[in-house]
Amino acid sequence: MAKPGASRAGQPTLRDVAERAAVSAMTASRALREDPRVLPATRERVLAAVAELGYRPNKVARSLRLGHGTGLVGVVVTNLANPFYSRLALGVDSVVGQQDLKTVIGNTAQDPDRERSLVADLVARRVDGIIAVPAGADQRHLAAAAAEGVPVVLASRPPVGFDADCVLVDDFGGARAGTERLLAMGHRRIGFLGSPPAVYTGTERLRGYRAALRDADVPVDERYVRQGQRETAEAAAAAGELLALPDPPTALFCSNNRNTIGAFRAISAAATDTALAGFDDFELADALGLPLTLVAYDRDELGREAARLLLDRMRHSKGTPAAPRRTVVPTTLVEYGARHVGPGA
Repeated sequence: MAKPGASRAGQPTLRDVAERAAVSAMTASRALREDPRVLPATRERVLAAVAELGYRPNKVARSLRLGHGTGLVGVVVTNLANPFYSRLALGVDSVVGQQDLKTVIGNTAQDPDRERSLVADLVARRVDGIIAVPAGADQRHLAAAAAEGVPVVLASRPPVGFDADCVLVDDFGGARAGTERLLAMGHRRIGFLGSPPAVYTGTERLRGYRAALRDADVPVDERYVRQGQRETAEAAAAAGELLALPDPPTALFCSNNRNTIGAFRAISAAATDTALAGFDDFELADALGLPLTLVAYDRDELGREAARLLLDRMRHSKGTPAAPRRTVVPTTLVEYGARHVGPGA
């Protein structure tokens, strides 16, 4: 026989609580919802039964019965192995957690098909909202989720083909500032290592690099531009190709931390004094022993701001839709290692 006060599955149920408190299941439910129709003495009996039995309400089942969401926020990123995305997710979690919401993280590996499947699954699971870093320009699945009433906020990349709140980094301005730093050191042959052309951040950072060269009356030499590197090994190979040219670049600007680390490995292997600058600060950057300029920004704040926008959108989802908002996180330059010197110094 089942032990008195326990369900067959071993976990106490609302009915068990009601029996222990000598009330109906409906009254027990109302007491837990702090319904004013329940007398204080009755509520105290119900709470005492909850404490005695160790009852924990099934929030997901309850919210679905009431036609609400599940208390979950979906976070869709492209590469969890990259510290940028883990910090962004932590920033999201720190804000939504204060509202008793939980995050569910999905990794797309830059695969648009996988992203579509993840978003569809999150919508089917009735998450309260989605924060996504899109893998590409085809965002019809995100637009469909928003059309179904799921608030959507994009991080790091803007919406394409539909209206949504988004939080971006000053990709263009940061890349221009980093390249200008190399120019100020006297470099004129500056290479560029970037992500695939379809990635918004890489495109904006390449645009900033080109703008800095143009403003300094330095022509862009396309031989020095390499795009498409996603991992450090690919970046190291691309940097090695540039350093092996007859007239190699004297400096490299990298569009993200994976390219910067790969370039560092290539420079170390070639034993050159190539100057290095890149986008995204990263752990142990100060321990590389190489002069290094990095475009830094608060990655956690990117996630926190995306979460704040999502919570605000969730609160007002039943009213007249507000105009989509775009927030830009500023960047700063950080110098590591010994003082940079110009070419031939």
